[in-house]
Amino acid sequence: MHVPDGFIDVPVSVAAGVVAAGAVAVSLRGARRELDERTAPLAGLVAAFIFAVQMLNFPVAAGTSGHLLGGALAAILVGPYTGVLCVSVVLLMQGILFADGGLTALGVNITVMAVVTTVVSYTLFRGLVKVLPRTRRSVTVSTFVAALVSVPAAALAFTGIYAVGGTTDVPIGKVLTAMVGVHLLIGIGEAVITALTVGAVIAVRPDLVHGARGLTAPLKLRVGGELVDAAPAAVPVAAAVAAGPGAGTGTGTGAATGTPAASRSPRRLWATGLVTALVLAGFVSFYASADPDGLEKVAADHGIDRKTEEHASADSPLADYGVEDISDARLSGGLAGVIGVGATVAVGSGVFWAVRRRRNGTAVSPSTGSAVGGNV
Repeated sequence: MHVPDGFIDVPVSVAAGVVAAGAVAVSLRGARRELDERTAPLAGLVAAFIFAVQMLNFPVAAGTSGHLLGGALAAILVGPYTGVLCVSVVLLMQGILFADGGLTALGVNITVMAVVTTVVSYTLFRGLVKVLPRTRRSVTVSTFVAALVSVPAAALAFTGIYAVGGTTDVPIGKVLTAMVGVHLLIGIGEAVITALTVGAVIAVRPDLVHGARGLTAPLKLRVGGELVDAAPAAVPVAAAVAAGPGAGTGTGTGAATGTPAASRSPRRLWATGLVTALVLAGFVSFYASADPDGLEKVAADHGIDRKTEEHASADSPLADYGVEDISDARLSGGLAGVIGVGATVAVGSGVFWAVRRRRNGTAVSPSTGSAVGGNV
């Protein structure tokens, strides 16, 4: 659903850019509360994983394909504020390096693909997990529904923006029907990918899934045919210090110190996720559908693309997800995907490390657990 330059006029593109900038600014502040010393590195991995999976267009109808948007996946795994930043990093890397999504339309794309999908999906997800039984299956079902709804919601948001600032004269009713219709189908693929990914992480590290935290009853996992309590997310060390003496001395699985959930490093999960992203982008992407995605198909069928402008990064050596001067399509696309994953995880990890370091309040040394007053 990457909107190219020329679909939306300049005033509305600027307005969308202001909205996107404001949303990113709010998300930077909110992410400081969501990220801790264990989850901050995972946020960069989530961004890289979304980049990789977005390369895997899947067929949804005759001559039409779809791909993951990623807002629901990011929000549920690492939090809604961090999720907006994850998808924004992906869109920025795609626009600058791969000429995917217009640069003047970056604000539109962040608003539609990062902000709308994240807000809609996480709001729906939290509502569902509050009323359903606190089990792994319920979290997975809630994830599926939230991801499914987020995609047509993004299509609806684009239609609204097009109604105000579209550069071509196309009846808005036709645009709405076509966009929402095809993106309902794409939403099914989004929901399957998101639910499978979240379910897989919950199966091995439920304490790292942001959306599984804060439940009024323990999350249940089925082990050997029996439902058992999953280890809840560990209390961040800074929170334990702020709570006073004895706050981190519990013996339960959710204690801040001396517990399996708190002591287990996420490095294995991080490494597994990175390898998976590299394989998907570097190898599996070659087999992705070559059909136009939902927005491209609707734009071509209804004339929305009549005033499309050439991308400012069209001469990038990685434009269109290929490496310049490499004639072998498999090698060129695979290498571009690997470069994209590497660049996204590097930039994303840098952003989230900086956000974590800027966290307000009491800072705590990871090695000693001692408090350091003031802002970091």
